[in-house]
Amino acid sequence: QVQVAVSGGGLVQPGGSLRLSCIASGLTFDNIIMGWFRQVPGKDREGISCIDWSSRIIYYEDSVKGRFTISRDNAKNTLYLQMNNLKPEDTAMYYCVPGGSCSSGAYAGPKNFRYQGTQVTVSS
Repeated sequence: QVQVAVSGGGLVQPGGSLRLSCIASGLTFDNIIMGWFRQVPGKDREGISCIDWSSRIIYYEDSVKGRFTISRDNAKNTLYLQMNNLKPEDTAMYYCVPGGSCSSGAYAGPKNFRYQGTQVTVSS
């Protein structure tokens, strides 16, 4: 059974930074695409970034490009999302999601997941 444990969310002021971490188990981590989704209540889930197993293919949604950095450590089964220059519109529940397809121009991740997320709130 695939499990993910996400941590690192919290309350931060605009312009601040957070680093999300995700430890995955029950899968072959070094052979799977990993991604980050976020969701605001009342809106659809949004795939904001993905990374292939080799870290050579990475995608960012336009609203986070230049501010967020995705990375992975296959030896630790861990996915990261470094979030800098956070804005109030980044406030959302963030989810780590295994699988899907990832290219430099698009991310098609599974949307009907039930993993736990971590809340990020950007507010002064």
